[in-house]
Amino acid sequence: MVRTLIPHPQHFLSFGFSVGYTPAPFPKRSHNCGALTSLDVDSRVVLAGWLLPERKVSKSLSFFPLRDSYGTTQLVVHSPARYSPPGPGQACQPTDLVTQLARIPVESIILIQGHVRLRPEKQRRPGPAGDVEVLVSDFTLLNPADRHMPFLPSDTQNMANEDLRSQYRYLDLRRPELSGNIRKRSQVAHIVRTVLNQQDFVEVETPILLKSTPEGAREFLVPTRAALAWGSDPAKVQEPLFFALPQSPQQPKQLLMCSGGVDRYYQLARCFRDEDGRKDRQPEFTQIDLEMAFVSWGNPNLADDPWRIGGHEVRDVVEDLVRTVWAQIEKISLPDRFRVMTYYEAMRRFGSDKPDTRFGLEIVDVTSCLPASTFTALRHSGETVGCLSARQSGDIAFHPIAHQCPTEDGLDRVVITSENMSSWLVDSPTVRGVSPHGDEWARGNPSKMLQLQPGDIVWIGKQRHRPEGGSTALGRQRLRLAELAQSRGTYTPTRTPHFLWMTEFPLFTRADAEKNLFAKGRWSSTHHPFTAPAWQDVQALYDGRISEVRGQHYDLVLNGVEIGGGSVRVHDAMMQEYIFSEVLQLDKHEKASFNHLLHALRCGAPPHGGIALGFDRMVAILCNASSIRDVIAFPKTSAGTDALLKSPAPVHKDMLYQYGIRYR
Repeated sequence: MVRTLIPHPQHFLSFGFSVGYTPAPFPKRSHNCGALTSLDVDSRVVLAGWLLPERKVSKSLSFFPLRDSYGTTQLVVHSPARYSPPGPGQACQPTDLVTQLARIPVESIILIQGHVRLRPEKQRRPGPAGDVEVLVSDFTLLNPADRHMPFLPSDTQNMANEDLRSQYRYLDLRRPELSGNIRKRSQVAHIVRTVLNQQDFVEVETPILLKSTPEGAREFLVPTRAALAWGSDPAKVQEPLFFALPQSPQQPKQLLMCSGGVDRYYQLARCFRDEDGRKDRQPEFTQIDLEMAFVSWGNPNLADDPWRIGGHEVRDVVEDLVRTVWAQIEKISLPDRFRVMTYYEAMRRFGSDKPDTRFGLEIVDVTSCLPASTFTALRHSGETVGCLSARQSGDIAFHPIAHQCPTEDGLDRVVITSENMSSWLVDSPTVRGVSPHGDEWARGNPSKMLQLQPGDIVWIGKQRHRPEGGSTALGRQRLRLAELAQSRGTYTPTRTPHFLWMTEFPLFTRADAEKNLFAKGRWSSTHHPFTAPAWQDVQALYDGRISEVRGQHYDLVLNGVEIGGGSVRVHDAMMQEYIFSEVLQLDKHEKASFNHLLHALRCGAPPHGGIALGFDRMVAILCNASSIRDVIAFPKTSAGTDALLKSPAPVHKDMLYQYGIRYR
């Protein structure tokens, strides 16, 4: 049956063609574009979606892909002539379906009616609707696309740059890669909620508008007119008041544990930090946030367990959650227990507090091989000398490109030859700089220790005997070498996920440049100020041996990426106040912002602990995405701005005046 549809005249003017279009009722969609299978052959169907570029076979036969968020169906257009509606002042002219569809701009929304048939066997493809095609009998144009779109999402051969795609994110989201990521993100969220609900966790929404507190990261501040007292003189306004957006729901979730009303809490929490963007960090992000009451403070009887701190209960829940996600999403069975490594061991062997254990290239401490005077000088300065080697025999994936790999500042690079086999270490500038007038000969054989042969390459560098910070120069060199080897194709990381728990971090630090902005030379918390000390180091805390105190803090690392961090919390008010006053040296104003938490601890708070897993990072890994921006529907750019909605943006001074804020 031929339907004559009357288009709005403006569509003729804008698009220059006369194809039936009207805001009138149209048939209901019977299937989505990914739902059809061989079982639907000979069925009459109604599909709707975006029209993609034509593949012409002959004058009267063409293939058109039709795509929606579920998949793509191939349309076969080969039909008798039908009449199209006229343009302004034009008479009706006969035309066929192929011509009609070919004149519609790519990315227009159409609705088609037709019959399902099997594709020829050689043309079948894997994936949704890959075995079938639809022979079109009729179609309706629901909404024509602009012929001058900024870019075509379907044109993957000429993909627009990231800045342009960010500006028109609603177009970029049509790409199957991105829409698939968003769908997988939803699936992971469903699994997370299911697993935690089955383990008696209660989902609780915590406030978004909080009070600014010194927890170690820059906050976003939100001005408010609430409680502003305006005087008779409009020029005399009290100081403006601000909410702060939460860096994490840390205090609210601890207060939930103190309340006793909720024993196990979780939420997919929105968090905000006014920090520079990276490929794995956004100003606003989502974390799987959970907290548990009555967690342990360690078990001294478990001598063989490398997890020597408390929080076993949190560990059990997280491992179960992660195993379930990987089993259902990736069809991968993870081990019953994840590997555990202390911060000290990771820094010594890998030069990183989130080591990538998918490859070797371990750092070796060669201090014992040094001349006696050099050894003594290093011991007095609290330093050691480490080496990273790329050997022809044992490191075949990394040695070929080691000559081309740039060297980190502060390291020496040596090519081993038959002439320097016994002297390369003591002759290096790093060692000479420690004790230039010391003994000439080494006390040990570093070449034998490292199993070196002529042609091998070694990097030499000093490290702190008591590690601090998140990485060392040798650790960064190790990652740089692996990244270069991967880019050159000599090294391919295993697809097996390498999960690793990091424990026994220093509780306090002076080596975090970002936190020092707030600490101003004082000690700052490595994790946050509510982390409990290891039970073995409580006395060291009260004795003032701050650098020796380990925290009950644990990070979950996957393939060298930190995807979560948590801790057992301080539940004793006196200990928490001691940390605020004596260690972190918070002033009266800073400490006052935590008065509500201190009072809650005094009211019978149970031992408690929790963790926050980076939801965006986890999904990005599951989607094999290079940036978390690819798994967030409307992300910020790398500069922390919103190119689509053009924010942040200035606000008129009259509006600022209502909040008691004035321009300088």
